[in-house]
Amino acid sequence: MTDAVATAAAADSPARSSSVSVRLDDSDPPWPLRPWIMAAICAAAGLAFHLLIDHHYDDALAHWRSALAAGIAAATVVLVLGVELRRWHWALGFALGWGVILGLIARATAAYNIQGNPVEWPFWSGILAVLVATPLFQTRRDVAPDWRFWKLWQMPYQRLHSHAWTDAVIGAASLAFVGITFLLTVLIGQMFKLIGINLIFDLLNGEWFGWMLAGAAFGGAVGLLRERDKLVATLQRLVMIILAVLAPALAVALVLFLLSLAETGLQKLWDSGFSTAAVMMAVAAFAVLLANAVIGNGGDDRATNPALRWAAPVLAVAVLPLAGIAYYSMHLRVIQYGWTPERIWGVIAALIALAYGIAGLWAVVKGRRDFDDLLRPLQQKLAIGLALLALFLALPILDFGAISTRDQVARLKSGATPVEKFDWAAMAYDFGPSGRAALTELARSPRKPRADAAKAALAAKNRWDLGGPRGAVLLKPFADRLRVIPAGRALPAAALDRIAGSYMCSRAKACVAVWLDDKRIGVLGQNEPGDALNFDFVTQNDAGQWVQGDWAKPAPGKKPAVDLSTARIEVETVTQRRVLVNGEPESGAFD
Repeated sequence: MTDAVATAAAADSPARSSSVSVRLDDSDPPWPLRPWIMAAICAAAGLAFHLLIDHHYDDALAHWRSALAAGIAAATVVLVLGVELRRWHWALGFALGWGVILGLIARATAAYNIQGNPVEWPFWSGILAVLVATPLFQTRRDVAPDWRFWKLWQMPYQRLHSHAWTDAVIGAASLAFVGITFLLTVLIGQMFKLIGINLIFDLLNGEWFGWMLAGAAFGGAVGLLRERDKLVATLQRLVMIILAVLAPALAVALVLFLLSLAETGLQKLWDSGFSTAAVMMAVAAFAVLLANAVIGNGGDDRATNPALRWAAPVLAVAVLPLAGIAYYSMHLRVIQYGWTPERIWGVIAALIALAYGIAGLWAVVKGRRDFDDLLRPLQQKLAIGLALLALFLALPILDFGAISTRDQVARLKSGATPVEKFDWAAMAYDFGPSGRAALTELARSPRKPRADAAKAALAAKNRWDLGGPRGAVLLKPFADRLRVIPAGRALPAAALDRIAGSYMCSRAKACVAVWLDDKRIGVLGQNEPGDALNFDFVTQNDAGQWVQGDWAKPAPGKKPAVDLSTARIEVETVTQRRVLVNGEPESGAFD
């Protein structure tokens, strides 16, 4: 039994317009101001997002700023995609709730590893959770007599499926509109630039304007499409028809592929050089997508073409062997190289694919040609379970880094992984506090190669310093590797930190800092004797910060207009400065 469409919703909504409605659901009245309201909300969110993430690329972004930026972005997108005048306060609460959740996830993820990057696997898991949860919320909002969300499995599948496809179509079309908007703005700016008006180009050069423009374009496009969702439904049907046409081609290809595997075996998959698990799960996802395009929202919506009708059950059944191959591939990978967070996520993804494959096989065996009547409610339950699982995995409850650390250290100590093949960069930068704590313990090891590699991993400024052909190598203290010219002139502490963390010197065995003037230092680095030299400037900007690049060089001034027929012409000898190493120029002229 399913909930009936809520009749009390009309009381929450203003009177319907007398004009012809272009809304798909008659319970939703026209909302003419929606595009402007959504554009304003998204523009303000874009500006706030820019202000939060705007920082110098050499400096780590504060965790609270990452969290707030992620929360604002998530709440804004969820609100504009899911809000209606009917029960708008439900949509606002839903959006704010997910904004808080994703903000907290981003903060926990950014604080987990030393590089402070919030966009890692837990964050993507949270994104997946909100993408699945949004159509579930929209359906419950439409049909529920109250807010009892624990009755999600009783919702009508047709409306849920329609919301999921409509959200995807509107989101994709709105993103395309953002691209078109930027292209048009650039063309308009170029048109005015031809007559000497550079205002639009100057605005585009400011990141704040770009984020506001992107937000306004996205919000306005979503608002326009939502107000014409009858037309969007037609576009959705067109997309589903186009995808359904591809179903027989993929079904035939999968049958031939699986039959070929029976002859060739799985070894060729492992020898291909590609990630077998990733390819198999991607194909399985396409199989689920195309099968759903064929079966549609309900029994009356399924494709009638015989080729399409036969392709859908083939695709549903093929998901299981594809998921099985992906799971087995991940299993072999773990046996060979041990657990890492990425492999744990891969195994979970393979298990989810297996669940969809088992559901598809059971529906086809039990329902045969009418398998879709059994598959739809199973997919609804799987979607609810997927949203809850993705949310659970995104929260800092299970520490995949700790699991991986225990396994990798055990393999190192047992000799299964030699020191030179041990992933020291992952231990330092991917496994979180547990990885760093294990490195601290390994640095006290009586085995010198192991201890030196652990100390090098702890001392590295970034993960790329540990990925060279020699692996993790312990360097001398930076003060012993640095030479300052002229000798005896000390470097400011901030300049010294910037040079030590630069790509020129962070892993260099020899580093030279050449004073060029009071605000500019030329920096040379060499990783090994005989290697190519790395050169760049470290300069003090107007804010007093030492940054990488030649920011101290003044911009050329505007030249006065001249009359060439009467101008004075002279030949001048110009003396330029550049950095020489053993008499050979290493830098271009900088004065």
